[in-house]
Amino acid sequence: MKKLTVLTLGLVLTISTLAGCAKTSQNNSTNNTNTAQTQQGAPQGGRPMGGGLGGQSIDTSKYTKKYLDIAYANKSQSQKLDIYLPNEGDGPFPVIIAIHGGAFKMGNKTGGDLAAMFEGLNRGYAVVSVDYRLSGEATFPAAVNDIKAAIRFIRQNASKYNLNPDKIALWGDSAGGNLASIAGTTGGTNELYDTSLGYADVSDDVTAVVDWFGPINFLEMDSQFEESGITPRFGKTSSESSPESAYIGKLITEAKDLVAKANPETYISADDPAFFIEHGTQDANVPVQQSINFAQKLQSVLGKDKVELVLLDGASHGGPQFEEKSNLDKVFAFLDKYMK
Repeated sequence: MKKLTVLTLGLVLTISTLAGCAKTSQNNSTNNTNTAQTQQGAPQGGRPMGGGLGGQSIDTSKYTKKYLDIAYANKSQSQKLDIYLPNEGDGPFPVIIAIHGGAFKMGNKTGGDLAAMFEGLNRGYAVVSVDYRLSGEATFPAAVNDIKAAIRFIRQNASKYNLNPDKIALWGDSAGGNLASIAGTTGGTNELYDTSLGYADVSDDVTAVVDWFGPINFLEMDSQFEESGITPRFGKTSSESSPESAYIGKLITEAKDLVAKANPETYISADDPAFFIEHGTQDANVPVQQSINFAQKLQSVLGKDKVELVLLDGASHGGPQFEEKSNLDKVFAFLDKYMK
């Protein structure tokens, strides 16, 4: 397959210091019950709770136009997504695919870490939140395969749900940032593309990617924390108990080929989508150098204009500085530039 969208990318490095930082749902009663349980904090289908910003859930009751628990593939019960449309507007709507965090091992499609992404519903975007196979169910590349399958499902079924198939963006935080980034850099190629998940002839290209503090190169994280003088919250990445080792399926230092395949940098090419990358300088989960280096590597291949890196001074792994209106305005200004 060939990439379908040709974009020239570059780097605008901005270091920001922030003071504080259409149809009504037609689902059956089972879907509605499951959604209500998720909003109250119950595990969805047995999935471990939690996300990049904690274990709370979003109250989605105010969104009246929605389609819940739609299967985008049939290999796992985890392969489901929710589609939310703005309460106002006619569509077809540009799409934000929201990818939750949770160290590749927990979280779900109504996790509290997705709250900022759901702001898109107030700004003219449809939001599609996606569950994917977690590391306790299946190791790499299952989660990436799932995200790419979800993109194909949305594109193929766009007219059914009043979505614009030509304007799809990915937005992920933490582990979701990795998945958004790697789906972005492999879009429209045969890399990490599981045809058994359906719609094999449909493009999984996207227009834009928002990466919030995603881990990129697992093998460099320990040395980067040491360089910064930050004690990593989860201990050494190069340990058998680390989330990254669990995701890869073995100790990362003993699986360097797999780690390289899980690194979005491996697949950078000149026709990748636009990127907006954001990271807190005091992040103890994922070192800030992960985003700095990723942005620089994108710039070296893609040129100057379409990769923006924002470092939030003093911010950690998510939190108020990311979710402040002034910061979200920056994210949506980027998205509006390419999606509207």
